Amino acid sequence: MDICAITMKMTIQNAYNWIDYELLDTGNGLKLERFGPYGFIRPEVQAMWSPTLSQSDWQRADAVFQPTGEESGGHWDFQKKVPVKWQMAYPLLGSEEEIRFWAQTTPGRHLGLFPECAAHWDWAAEVIQNAGRPVKILNLFGYTGLATLSAAAAGAHVTHVDASKKAVTWARENQILSGLDEKPVRWLVEDALKFVLREGRRGNTYDGILIDPPKFGRGPKGEVWEVYKSLPALMAACRKILSQQPLFFVVTVYAVKASALHIYQVLDETLQGFEGSLDCGELVTVEKSAGRLLSQAVYARWQAG
Repeated sequence: MDICAITMKMTIQNAYNWIDYELLDTGNGLKLERFGPYGFIRPEVQAMWSPTLSQSDWQRADAVFQPTGEESGGHWDFQKKVPVKWQMAYPLLGSEEEIRFWAQTTPGRHLGLFPECAAHWDWAAEVIQNAGRPVKILNLFGYTGLATLSAAAAGAHVTHVDASKKAVTWARENQILSGLDEKPVRWLVEDALKFVLREGRRGNTYDGILIDPPKFGRGPKGEVWEVYKSLPALMAACRKILSQQPLFFVVTVYAVKASALHIYQVLDETLQGFEGSLDCGELVTVEKSAGRLLSQAVYARWQAG
């Protein structure tokens, strides 16, 4: 029997630069977090251990998300008064400046940001800053625009695509709040695959691509997105709009029964013919109370070189 040795770099990425966000404690299927000045409790199936903080610490949370049987369904139970929205900030890499943005509770248990993704923001910003040339970035499923704004602040021309008009409006408000409204950002309410296919027909290319898709979603005209069925077609289309000298490609996947290895292999096949390094792993948050690592997503990312 032939034995094939496969060398692959797998890493754990932690967004360590946060000031306005903390994972305070986890346990019993829940996580206690601080978003700005407010505390929230959300479901977390991976928190299979016991909490470290006392019950009274948990009871000081401002709101608790109560899930229903539906996918991401539920409602917020407010223990104290929380404003409709409040400001938060994230320090920009290698700068005294920061991106500022609005946080708020939503029916889908989220609050307008995925804090663990800041590890990708910093990484991409550094690649952009070190490029030494004009850079065009495409951010698909861009949500409220924090990756977009970080890349724009680093000097990139960014095209931001999301199927939700509400999310894109929110992202543009974050751009203004950050004082980055003069930066070259194109905001589009579009189905990701349709947009990428159209860009390919037009001959438009990008030096960096960020993909952060949901498990399931719908486009502006009812287009169905299912990550297992839809991601391969999107990756193939993205391959055709990479510039001749691309800088990076990042794929992050949440809430699916897939390992980082699967995402790694999809990205590896997509980028056949390009010279560079490819790694994969997990985005984690470090718990403040006991230092436990909470895995939030799997990712794969490629960098030229």
